[in-house]
Amino acid sequence: MKIIHTSDWHLGQSFFTKSRKAEHQAFLHWLLAQAEQQQVDAILVAGDVFDTGTPPSYARELYNEFVVACNRLGVCLVVLGGNHDSVSVLNESRQLLACLNTYVVASVADEPEQQLLTLPKRDGSPGALLCAVPFVRPRDVLQSRAGDSGLAKRQALGTAISQHYQQLYQLALTKREALEKPLPIVATGHLSALGVSQSESVRDIYIGTLDGFAADGFPPADYIALGHIHRPQIVGKKPHIRYSGSPIALSFDELGSSKQVLLVQFSDDKLAEVTPLEVPRFQAMALLKGNLSELEQQLSQYPEQAEQPTWLSIEVTLDDYLPDLQQRIQALCDGKAVDVLQLRRARSKQRQSLSQQQQETLTELTPQQVFERRLALEHFDDENTCARKTRLEQLFTQVLNDVAQGDSGESPA
Repeated sequence: MKIIHTSDWHLGQSFFTKSRKAEHQAFLHWLLAQAEQQQVDAILVAGDVFDTGTPPSYARELYNEFVVACNRLGVCLVVLGGNHDSVSVLNESRQLLACLNTYVVASVADEPEQQLLTLPKRDGSPGALLCAVPFVRPRDVLQSRAGDSGLAKRQALGTAISQHYQQLYQLALTKREALEKPLPIVATGHLSALGVSQSESVRDIYIGTLDGFAADGFPPADYIALGHIHRPQIVGKKPHIRYSGSPIALSFDELGSSKQVLLVQFSDDKLAEVTPLEVPRFQAMALLKGNLSELEQQLSQYPEQAEQPTWLSIEVTLDDYLPDLQQRIQALCDGKAVDVLQLRRARSKQRQSLSQQQQETLTELTPQQVFERRLALEHFDDENTCARKTRLEQLFTQVLNDVAQGDSGESPA
């Protein structure tokens, strides 16, 4: 049994006003070619098929075309709902897609049996059992109780999700016994596991309730295919629990890691091998950092003409405020096959201050020092903003004096 594990396509994403349609189309064509070349039996998409709950029409077309192409190849497709996906949008074509060898699990089902799927091989015989777990919303598995502390809510949600996994896993064991076949058991998930490395484009999905799901909360499945984190990685040093990551860079800080899908192979009911298949970069992108002279040197490496312009994020290191910074960067880029999508300032003195702060704790700082650290993160570059800074300092000093008088038992005059 061979499975391709992928996730976080985010079809329909608008990237600094740029459409990703061409990239997504190229990726899906590449993925189909890999499925045919590797002779895989199934493709698992572990959530966030679409970028928003109301994807544009072209994104739906790409999705539908991919479903049809998978069916023609004889590849089973399983689509799990993510936190970006709309349950109703995914469900609107669920019954129709079932006729095309595609299973859609948009949300936690009322009956757990509905989330247990038998994945077929290309010849139609059973190949694996799937505990199909999409993004789990707290209301799906937990009843909120008044008076619970934040810690109690976090623990209760983590326990409820773990119990949901264990229940599905027990159903899978029972079904495997009934089928009398040595089938591997695979589980999916769309969540943040503890200890993973996130990127700027990842949105918190359990704000205020669940910091991260512990690896020991997963059942002892043969492979666990996860989505939501955009960098490919192994969870808890357990090679069978993995994030495939997003197939294209969804933010500039993701450029440092390769993009991939995972080819998962089983021998009878055992995991045999997990092979990363590196996804080509279909759009040239780069992150440039430095002062103006350093940036000029970096930009000189780009040609005047290219098949497609390189999308750039530029972070300029400055000690002084330059009101015409954008014009200067534009002048450096003139005649180059580049498109600046993001321009940021980074003051070197500020970076040193932030580095120092990382070594400090609140217990080592006075309230005045904390205020000064926070104020240093702001830009006061003209007469109006400098006047605002003065007012903030005066107000803070007044608050400190009032608090000090209250602690000493004195009443302010």
